[in-house]
Amino acid sequence: MLYIPTDNAAAASAEIIGNILRDKKIPAIAGEEGICAKCGVATLSISYYDLGYKTGEMAAAILKGEKKIEEMPIGYAPTTKKYNKTIADELGVTIPDGYTAIAE
Repeated sequence: MLYIPTDNAAAASAEIIGNILRDKKIPAIAGEEGICAKCGVATLSISYYDLGYKTGEMAAAILKGEKKIEEMPIGYAPTTKKYNKTIADELGVTIPDGYTAIAE
């Protein structure tokens, strides 16, 4: 098994990585959904939309004077458990309950 972190080079090369791994029957856990959709079996991912939305909420509170940045807690986007059904089936990997298939 291989872990592929969230990385621009990995994202740009995900299809190539996927072709090599699938040929060798090596499953990969990806750092985010986009990479997982191209070469991974599963991911514990964030939604970049949700992350941006949360960041916007925090920025708005600062700009409106409702919060002071030095007093704000760290904000987080929720994580989601996703899997690539096509690759999981091809490699014979059983996905645990609680994971949602990535839309193809």
